[in-house]
Amino acid sequence: MEDTVPEPGSVLIDGPWRHRDVSANGTRLHIAEIGRGPLVLLLHGFPQFWWAWRHQLTALAAAGYRVVAPDLRGYGASDKPPRGYDAFTLSDDVAGLIRALGERDAVIVGHDWGGLLGWTTAIRHPAVVRRLAVLAMPHPLRLRHQIAVDPRGQGAASRYLLGFQLPWRPERGLVTGDAAQVGALLRDWGGVGYPGEEEERRYRAAMRIPGVAHSSLEYHRWIFRSLFRPDGARFANVLRRSLRVDTLQIHGAADRCFLPSTAQGSGRYVSASYSWRLHDGVGHFPHEEIPDVINAELTAWLES
Repeated sequence: MEDTVPEPGSVLIDGPWRHRDVSANGTRLHIAEIGRGPLVLLLHGFPQFWWAWRHQLTALAAAGYRVVAPDLRGYGASDKPPRGYDAFTLSDDVAGLIRALGERDAVIVGHDWGGLLGWTTAIRHPAVVRRLAVLAMPHPLRLRHQIAVDPRGQGAASRYLLGFQLPWRPERGLVTGDAAQVGALLRDWGGVGYPGEEEERRYRAAMRIPGVAHSSLEYHRWIFRSLFRPDGARFANVLRRSLRVDTLQIHGAADRCFLPSTAQGSGRYVSASYSWRLHDGVGHFPHEEIPDVINAELTAWLES
């Protein structure tokens, strides 16, 4: 078991990208950035940080894009304020980051929670989203529906949400034993062979940065508790608006976190061009499990 508590700077992993901080929506966000051209913004999910996009950062930059992967609020080297982990504030972070980077709009590519923020930002801030690609995240209204109508399927797959609602105990569980639970989640949700040794080591260490465990769980607490509050009803009403940007949805057929049957059907919320890609044998982390395939799909879609 690791005795040293990792510092936020431990996620500033060397590579061809550069690291810097950007102020957006009143919050300091750490970003990794590479390339020149139209902006592509890569939003990570749980329980990861910006480094999940290392393969896409270099591939998309080589294809002629300015590629930015931030640590979301509460993760990695970004600020970890006591509040602001609702989808409204978080999507405002995304829109604010695009403007703070000096761009009028961006292509958003989001995975897991980053995908949920992609869906939300494209609806709430359509002027700043040029196109949207979502990996391993159904449209939020589709997810709500499937949890209700498929309790033995998506309902059972989402039962971890209930455990995350308890005070403090889930935080302690995430970091205990050198964050062994993070490794277990990665293995449970990922495809065969995922995660590799380096991936598990880095994500376990990043979860142990002070404040990350609590902040990452606040995302899940809001999405569940808002179901019974006015802000949840307001969120659902916002998401009923038709999405008017070209959308690519990528999913793994072996995803045990968000089932393929749940993700399918998300296209009903998109009135623009919509493309669906399902990959056999791939779990919840397609951009890391089959990076070359995902890079080729994203590049072809961006150039189409």
